[in-house]
Amino acid sequence: MAKLLRAAVLGPPGSGKGTICKRIAHSFGLQYLSSGHFLREGIAANTEAGMLAKTYIDRGMLVPDQVMTRLMLPKLEQLQNHSWLLDGFPRTLAQAQALNSLYQMDLVINLNIPLETLKDRLSDRWVHPASGRVYNMGFNPPLVQNLDFIVIQQKRSEKRGVRGKHSHSLITPQVTLTLLSLYCKEKWLL
Repeated sequence: MAKLLRAAVLGPPGSGKGTICKRIAHSFGLQYLSSGHFLREGIAANTEAGMLAKTYIDRGMLVPDQVMTRLMLPKLEQLQNHSWLLDGFPRTLAQAQALNSLYQMDLVINLNIPLETLKDRLSDRWVHPASGRVYNMGFNPPLVQNLDFIVIQQKRSEKRGVRGKHSHSLITPQVTLTLLSLYCKEKWLL
């Protein structure tokens, strides 16, 4: 039996994690696991973790570590016999430690994108709420605009994740360096 691959892509909102993860997963036959997808799925299914996450999301707050780990770790346990690539998890040291208590990561990729690029990408970002599909009006617009579904521009509070109200939990140098140092120590970082 081939060795299972456990990998994650780290980076701030707008860095291209989802795009890169989908391409890597498709190219190498990995399960692509998006924390955003699992959040939407948990909310739609009215799971306990999903409903708890919704209370934070509805208030424009970040979902706390303990809720994210309650949502993500059972999903990973269901896929314990598959290779997988994580997108959007872990985002914090507490999430990384919870993940590492169950799985040894083989590879962690960090996307280091200039702040101005992130601002540009997020200002043109649109999201289809029901599916979570993300569009960028500059380089990845919907195929047929304003047909079949409503696409909404990402909320200002989500854009502030680059530098603003919630940035302390998303992409500050301290959080990034803490995660990177953990994965460098374990020799998993690319």
